[in-house]
Amino acid sequence: MIILPHNHNDTCSTEVYDIYIIISKNIKKYRKLNKMTQRELAKKSGYSYAYIRRIEGPHCVKNFSIQTVYNISQALNIPINHLFDETGIK
Repeated sequence: MIILPHNHNDTCSTEVYDIYIIISKNIKKYRKLNKMTQRELAKKSGYSYAYIRRIEGPHCVKNFSIQTVYNISQALNIPINHLFDETGIK
């Protein structure tokens, strides 16, 4: 089940498990499965290291676009729908 926060201006918290957190955790999971560092993913996807770090950061406000998710999925060589999957993420 996906629960969206009532106020999207709030920072990510452990109580709110929304789609941005699911995507963020999956990006980290697939990056590690591909034995890539955040810097390597940044270079391959065309984003800055700081941006990738913020996307994956557990306490950062998430507001990336579908285009960003697609570009990162391409850099990870996975179908985009893998990044929306709730199963198997911690």
